[in-house]
Amino acid sequence: MRSTRIRSLLFASFASSAAIFAAAPASAQQPYDGLWNVTVVTKTGSCEPSTSSTVTVADGKVSAQGAAISGTVGSGGLVRVSINGAYANGQLSGNSGSGKWNGASAGVPCSGRWEASRQ
Repeated sequence: MRSTRIRSLLFASFASSAAIFAAAPASAQQPYDGLWNVTVVTKTGSCEPSTSSTVTVADGKVSAQGAAISGTVGSGGLVRVSINGAYANGQLSGNSGSGKWNGASAGVPCSGRWEASRQ
């Protein structure tokens, strides 16, 4: 159950990040602002095997409604996100990106990959 919550929160954080970036004024737009489809896949541990969501990136900040998320997407595409003890990092380039994430479910470590594509 906890692994599903961590993955859901991680996914929500990516999603809200995308929403924030899309909402930014045109003058403050960053290269990776907009809507992104994100798929999170567990490679090790007992977290949920896979989940997908649409996220928004706005002005380099990542956030999610109703979740304790913090994160950024730099102008060069470097992604760093944390949510309730889970962490994700990676790289966006053009209209796609990927990276790694890690966290724990019921005290057992989980980790995997994420992939994103711009809508």
